[in-house]
Amino acid sequence: MNKVFKALSNKTRRKILDMLRERDMTAGEIAENFKMKKPSISHHLNILKNADLVSEEKRGQYVIYSINTTVFQDVISWFIKFKGVDGDD
Repeated sequence: MNKVFKALSNKTRRKILDMLRERDMTAGEIAENFKMKKPSISHHLNILKNADLVSEEKRGQYVIYSINTTVFQDVISWFIKFKGVDGDD
């Protein structure tokens, strides 16, 4: 879970996740939305992949990135358990 929180702590990575929530994208498409070099975007994508927040799939000559909602469900479940929410608030 530590990797997830580290990944989410960065504004750029959160913006990438917001974009991927709308649709799957290539690294180039993601990079078009930022004023930074492509290697920097690749670094952010690697952190997101290592945290299992995004997945990648090779399609021809492109790598397509998509959001992994399962991890978000796990994090929400953890928060609910952490807070002790049981529906009796």
